[in-house]
Amino acid sequence: MSEIKDKTKKMEVSRRDFIKTGALVTTAAVVGGCGISKEEFLQQHFKELTQEDVKNIKKRLETEYEKEFGKKFSVSFKEPIPQTLFGYGLDISRCIGCRRCVYACVDENNLSIDPQIHWIQVLEMEKSKGVNFHHANLHYDREKVPDDDHFYLPVACQQCENPPCVKACPVEATWKEKDGIVVVDYNWCIGCRNCMAACPYGARHFNWKKPSYIDPKTKKKSELNEDTHYLGNRPRPQGIVDKCTFCVQRTREGKYPACVEICPVGARKFGNLLDPDSEISYILKNKRVLILKEELNTQPKFFYFYAT
Repeated sequence: MSEIKDKTKKMEVSRRDFIKTGALVTTAAVVGGCGISKEEFLQQHFKELTQEDVKNIKKRLETEYEKEFGKKFSVSFKEPIPQTLFGYGLDISRCIGCRRCVYACVDENNLSIDPQIHWIQVLEMEKSKGVNFHHANLHYDREKVPDDDHFYLPVACQQCENPPCVKACPVEATWKEKDGIVVVDYNWCIGCRNCMAACPYGARHFNWKKPSYIDPKTKKKSELNEDTHYLGNRPRPQGIVDKCTFCVQRTREGKYPACVEICPVGARKFGNLLDPDSEISYILKNKRVLILKEELNTQPKFFYFYAT
């Protein structure tokens, strides 16, 4: 018990506390207790990084990842595309609950296999009860889908225009980018989980231990995606919160998110809300649209709709 208290006491000192006090003794204690390098501890908030900082961090991370995983990683810092606000559409009438989106997301975004983390949760619901979360089944048999008596409702980060998670973060480790994507600076996150409590969609996930990419049953090691973004799918440390980022490493390169690309029935749509001719704009104008928990005024940019 005393060891836990000692560790907690060490973690109470933040980067900002250090920067304000300049205590070198504090630096040694915190860096040693947290298992991070001095460079990581002293790193500025992402929004405050200079081009020289970015260059140095990119080089450091790519070197660290290559040493740890034995393959060359690319860590992008690509900024939002001008005049772009990403929106997502999901056709409830087409989704068959196959969960291919779930595992495409795992592979693309380097999600932990042990403990298992899924940014997309597919819920099976009874047609007779409509959208009813109290009776939703997350652990249905995906070998027997679709079931005629059920429909499927995938839930992930809603990329809110008014995100409660951002307001709840005490250190500003999460924020909304100009293209609408809500991101997390993993190096700034202190793991308090306030954002998880604030999110009404259960879309944030805590790394209780260092992510593992080895299947505990088959012992097979997954192939990590080495094309990463600093605010997206780069390997995460223990003790931080992560979430869906609309595959920022793909979408800022003009590609679809992995879940959209893999969907076998075309139930997932993605595009620029500021472009009146985009597919997502057409859906909002011409389809029956459902906004999840609309009464909370989170203003999601993730829209559910019916094709018919």
